[in-house]
Amino acid sequence: MPTSPASYNYSEVRLPCPYAAAHGDLDPGDYVVLSVSDTGTGMSPEIVARAFDPFFTTKPLGAGTGLGLSMVYGFAKQSSGHLRIYSEVGQGSTIRIYLPRHRGVVADPAARFATIGMPRAEAGETVLIVDDESAIRVLVREVLAELGYAALEAEDGSHALKILRSTNGINLLITDVGLPNGMNGRQLADAARQNQHDLRVLFITGYAEKAAVGNGLLEHGMDVMTKPFALHALASKIREMIH
Repeated sequence: MPTSPASYNYSEVRLPCPYAAAHGDLDPGDYVVLSVSDTGTGMSPEIVARAFDPFFTTKPLGAGTGLGLSMVYGFAKQSSGHLRIYSEVGQGSTIRIYLPRHRGVVADPAARFATIGMPRAEAGETVLIVDDESAIRVLVREVLAELGYAALEAEDGSHALKILRSTNGINLLITDVGLPNGMNGRQLADAARQNQHDLRVLFITGYAEKAAVGNGLLEHGMDVMTKPFALHALASKIREMIH
């Protein structure tokens, strides 16, 4: 998406059977629609067709991984919703997220997660998330908060080390492998363990797993997940590593 100022809109719609049938696993019914629009350069039909593909990006090397929209797309689908892009070159773009409307009492967050089997934190557990993609940091942080963890975040290795050296009781470091500004995720983990030898580390990466961690050599208390990942799988992995 271009970086021009964006506008936001909320609406409610009822999707008829023909529309739902044309989009595969989408059920007919009432939906809330969140729309984000800009007045930027727009996208060609070819780019629109690939915009949700993991790792597809029109940005130069090192300026983005192409995972932001694919993670949003995965969230929408995971929520039984739908995502559409409307764009023309020179006319800006609009992205609309369709989410099923809930009618009834909102469940307590703890009860909601318990019913779908997502393991929750124990008292006082803290996780540090390190990723240069703000969308991924926000998504992981919100999941952690819902599950009862205290969540801290950093955009690169140097900021993460400052947090690690000034904060006691971090139970798990979740870090991307490909970080900017001269320190990758494996180097961050090694530096962090010089002060906290038993720190658990979960690498999240879009690269092949063996290449991401140095020929697949993981030390005790380290593990790796490849992006994009299911939120339930992330919650289970976090609980497994901290326990």
